[in-house]
Order: sequence, then C-alpha cells, then structure tokens
Amino acid sequence: MASPDTLSTNWAPRLLSVLRIVLAFLFICHGTQKLFNFPPGMGAAVPFDLMTLRGISAILETFGGGLLLLGLFTRPVAFILSGHMAVAYFMAHAPQNLWPILNQGELAIAFSFVFLYLAAAGGGPWSLDRALRRGNP
Repeated sequence: MASPDTLSTNWAPRLLSVLRIVLAFLFICHGTQKLFNFPPGMGAAVPFDLMTLRGISAILETFGGGLLLLGLFTRPVAFILSGHMAVAYFMAHAPQNLWPILNQGELAIAFSFVFLYLAAAGGGPWSLDRALRRGNP
C-alpha cells in the first residue's frame, strides 16, 4: 500500500486542477445568469447592459470563468477575479451587515480567497497553461 506522502504527492496537483475546474464552472453560472438569464433565476430577468457594474461583472464571471475552466492564463485571471469578488463583497454585502452569514457574502469571500490561492498555485497539471508550457522549450 502506498504511503500517505506518496498519495499526497501524486494527487495534490490533480486535485488542484479539479478544484479549478469545479470552481470555474460554478463561477460561469453566475455570469451566464446575468448575461443570458441562464440558468433562469428566481426573480425577473434583468436586461443586460455592459455599461453597468452588473454588466462588467457578467463579462468577468463568464469569460474569466471560461479561461479558468480551460486553465488558460490562470494566474493573472484568478488574481483579477479575486479582486473582483473582494470588491463585490465590500460593495454589495458588507454594507448590509458586518457578519458574512447575515449579509449573504460567504460565497463572495470564498470565491475571492480560492481565486487568490489559484493565482499563487497556478492551474495544475490539467490546464492549457501546463500544456502550452510543455510545448515550448
């Protein structure tokens, strides 16, 4: 049987890629809901207007999430999205209440910190960043 250190060494990078892929898929859903009302939300659809914070958020979430899903430009995109979620938290959630559980900002905080982790750690072995780096000497 393999030692725990061997399992950790073998699986930690792969699970980093799985974390990136799952997180990106969840994030894209927020953007497509704003852009296309898909999946349909519980409220009425709000028309898309690029020249609003909601429009900029929709673009960042959909296309930034798409880049993360592919693992392309992972570090800079994750850094930008981390900042995006921090701004979203402080503009939309924090003014409602001090505590994240009461202002419904837990998801924004979680996205922000996991994106910050991805900005430092990269996209993992199952990413286009890694495939492109392997192709260049």
